[in-house]
This record gives sequence, structure tokens and C-alpha cells, in this order.
Amino acid sequence: MRRAALALLAALWAGTAAAQVPPPTPALTADLSTDRVEISTGFTGASVLVFGATENLIGPASGEDVLVVATGPSQPTVVRRKVNVLGFWVNGPAATFPEVPGFYAIAATRPVWELLPEDTRRASRLGLDALPLRATGSQAPAFRAALLDLKQQDRRWQEYAAPVTVAGGRLFSARVAFPDTVQTGDYRIEVLLLRERRIVARQELFLRVERVGTAASIAHVARTAPLLYGVGCVLLAALAGWLGSVLFRRS
Repeated sequence: MRRAALALLAALWAGTAAAQVPPPTPALTADLSTDRVEISTGFTGASVLVFGATENLIGPASGEDVLVVATGPSQPTVVRRKVNVLGFWVNGPAATFPEVPGFYAIAATRPVWELLPEDTRRASRLGLDALPLRATGSQAPAFRAALLDLKQQDRRWQEYAAPVTVAGGRLFSARVAFPDTVQTGDYRIEVLLLRERRIVARQELFLRVERVGTAASIAHVARTAPLLYGVGCVLLAALAGWLGSVLFRRS
């Protein structure tokens, strides 16, 4: 009986001691300034702030760095080459990329090729040159180069457009800029903590891009009633042309 009482007291003491021990501090904590980007008729782009803190100091002294990568929904993309036939430019060879990120942005305290080994970087798809752009049709490298150029021109693909800034040694922030051509859907923003060329912690954040107001109504009609949408566009164009002719005639 005495032994049972002693065992019970020991268990209670161990439980109390364990409860008094504070939980371990996470190596990485991150969040977003907003989890929703709204596209209206006057949408000209948006900027979302990614911020957070680390347990250890960020920088050469600790060997720790922070990397942020944002990825949008995949979509098929066709890249065509124009050829001149008897003075007319017509569609020539083409390459179809079935799964292309609709949006891709990466930022870090240092360039990613300085932070990770090449095999780790490519396995994690970190960097534009590490994206697995599988193509059907023409396999010429020029089509992949053209795709990279087009996506960077319209700002849907960004590589180190804005670096990750550090304040106070442990606080970090980075801005992800979405252009006015951004597509709707669910976006994933991954924050990685790197130490001595290894990924030691990561956190996934999610963001929703959606149309609201008149833009949402127009998109809904275009998707559900394409014939009605086409007729409406033709009528609006005809009305605009007629009004323009009347105004210029009066002037």
C-alpha cells in the first residue's frame, strides 16, 4: 500500500514538473498581412507582406538565412514561333507546357544558389531554372527560354524582385507583388529557414485571389454563358463606335 502511494506521488510530481516546463520555441514563425487579394474592375495589382521571426539570429554569424517562395495555380501554356511565308507571318512550330505555374516569385536574404546545394535546390524547385517545365511538341531550348522571358515580362514570374529584409537580427519581412494580370485561385507561400546549406524549418501559408463586384459578375457570365457574353461585347463595341462617330461629327 505504501509503495503504491509513493508511486502515485512520484507520478503526480513528474506530471507537475512536466507541466511547468515551457514548450520549445519554434525555430521559425511566419504570417501574411492578408490572406485574400480581391480583383475588382479597377484592379492594378496588389502587394502582400510576408513577415515573421526566427529563434536564432539571421546572418553570417549564425549561418541562418530565410527564403520565401510563392506559387500560383498551374495552367497549360502554348508558345508558338511565327514564320514568314511569302510576306505573311503565320504560326509555325509550337511547344505546349501542360503544367506551368501561373505565378512564381522567390525572395531570400541571399541568392538561393548560394544557400543550397544544386541537387537540393532543383528537388525543391527553388529558382526559375529549377522549374520542371515539361513540354510536348517542339523540344527546342528556345521555347523554354521564350516562356521564361514572357512570364518575367508580365511579372507573373519574379526572381529576387525584392529581397528578404532583416530587422533586429531575428525579424524578417518580404513583399510579394501580384501584377494586374494575376489569375484567380489558391496560392501557396512557403517560408524556409536555412542553416549551413540545409533546410531546417519551413512553414506554409495560403492566400486566395478572387474577383469581386462587377468583375466577378462579368467573369461569371463569360464562364457560364459564353454566347451571351460574346453578343454583349459586340453590342457594346457597336454602341461605343456609334457614340464616337456622333461626337466627332458634332465637333
